[in-house]
Amino acid sequence: MVGTEPSARKVDRGELDAACPVARGADGVWRINGYAPAVALLRAGHTVQDGLGIETVAMLPKRIRKPVVFQDGAEHRDHRRETARYFAPRWVDEHYRDLMVRVADAQIDTLRKAGACVLSDLSFSMAIEVAAAVVGVRGGTGIQRRLERFFPERVGMPGLTSLHGLYWLCRLGSNWLRVYWFDVRPAVRLRRKQPRDDLISHLLAEGWTETEMLGECLTYASAGMITTREFVNVAAWHLFTDESLRQRYRAAAEPERIALLHEILRLEPVVGSLRRRTTAAVEVPGPDGPVVIPPGARVDVVVGSVNVDPSVMGERPMTVCPGRAVAPGTAEAGLSFGAGAHRCPGGHIAILETDVFLSKLFAIDGVYMKTAPRVTFDEVITGYVLREMVIALPG
Repeated sequence: MVGTEPSARKVDRGELDAACPVARGADGVWRINGYAPAVALLRAGHTVQDGLGIETVAMLPKRIRKPVVFQDGAEHRDHRRETARYFAPRWVDEHYRDLMVRVADAQIDTLRKAGACVLSDLSFSMAIEVAAAVVGVRGGTGIQRRLERFFPERVGMPGLTSLHGLYWLCRLGSNWLRVYWFDVRPAVRLRRKQPRDDLISHLLAEGWTETEMLGECLTYASAGMITTREFVNVAAWHLFTDESLRQRYRAAAEPERIALLHEILRLEPVVGSLRRRTTAAVEVPGPDGPVVIPPGARVDVVVGSVNVDPSVMGERPMTVCPGRAVAPGTAEAGLSFGAGAHRCPGGHIAILETDVFLSKLFAIDGVYMKTAPRVTFDEVITGYVLREMVIALPG
């Protein structure tokens, strides 16, 4: 699939497998590294979500509705259809663009006053305010502190058999309670009196309980805030270290800037793995003909490999090449937003807010990266975590 060409990637997950587009590993997990078999699997009607802590969610009483990311089948389709308008490009432009501009201006003002800032702090503030507006909770520094605690850079395994496990079990419980008491519960009670066109108002109308809404709000927090923060950082990293790319971004109109960001995201997917479990046999194309993945199999779609498949991404797939010629029907960002029933609904929001912020940041003459980020990984979402990137103004 990918030869020995130089790579423009900043984050090396070491996940490329040039030999096998689809194969069963020694651990019994099927791994898909090719674009065509990945799309076939994700669009098949015989898979359900795997990973992301789904084992814990499965233990919840059946009467409690699961967050949308853990739903499948008719329940999932109905929920996605009913909430789709909150993520449609026109809706996003009309309802959230002005907010994005105001929040971005506030973050740029923070940078101007301080002279230097940690970019992940600015991008997290930006992502929180936008996601909070979509969900219907209050933004601000309070929820930022609580979510920083809820989604720490390093996570331990909760349990009852060790002091370490007990610590993380208590911490997880207290984090849930903090977000519930200070964010979700007040928002729900306010929306009961003053409904608005946001997610919490919709869930109230559908009869969701406060407990159910807590899980849904935290799902959107991780999807809309955590991943967007990381993408802002990696996109800025590329732009700070590639003069020609930065100049192209600065000179471009919004559609071309968006295309450039999609290309960076293709190369640097925030979520590195999409995990599924088959409920029936699924046939996907292989190099020597169709491959049948049996029912009950665990499947790992390795997005970092899929997104650089030269059969659909064309020449030099390991480089950043905005406007590259891709095979018909291929998404600009590859499978960075997924495909099929669980395709990320907030992709347009994430890309637009990233562009709003970065276009303002790179409009500042002389802004530079003082310190490159430290890279670690979040094993839950198989994603990268970029911290300690310091950006500064001249003088």
